[in-house]
Amino acid sequence: MNKVFHVALVAGIVVAVTAAMSERACSADAPQKGGQRVFELRTYVANPGKLDDLHKRFRDHTCRLFKRHGIEVIGFWTPSEGEGAKTTLIYMVAFPSAEAQKKSWAAFRADPEWQKAKAESEKEGVLVKEIKSENLNPTDYSPLR
Repeated sequence: MNKVFHVALVAGIVVAVTAAMSERACSADAPQKGGQRVFELRTYVANPGKLDDLHKRFRDHTCRLFKRHGIEVIGFWTPSEGEGAKTTLIYMVAFPSAEAQKKSWAAFRADPEWQKAKAESEKEGVLVKEIKSENLNPTDYSPLR
C-alpha cells in the first residue's frame, strides 16, 4: 500500500470515527475519556483468496476474544476500491494506556482459545501475509480521546 493512500485512509478513518462517536463540533474542551488512551491502527494484507476467511475469523472468534482481553474495538474497514479492496482489512482498537495495550496483546496471544481459532482458520494456508500497526495520538481538539 503506498504511503499517500495510507495517509489518506488514516485521515478518512479518523474522520469517520469522529463523526460516528460525536455529534458535537470539535473543540478543545471536549471531554476526555480516561486520560491518555492509546489508539492503535492495524492494517492486515491477506494472502490471495484469504480475505473472506480473515473476516470470518474476526467475526466468529477474534472480536469476542478482544473484549475478553480489554481490547476495545473502534471499528473495522476495507478499502472501497483498488487492489486493497480484495486483500486489506483495517481496524482500530483502543486501550486505557500503553501498559494496558502491552498486557492486553500478551494475554490475547497467549489465550488457548485464540491459538486454537488461529490454527483452525489456517489449516489451508496462512491468512495474513503482512501486518502494519501504529499507535495514534488524538489531538487536543479531537472529540474522540
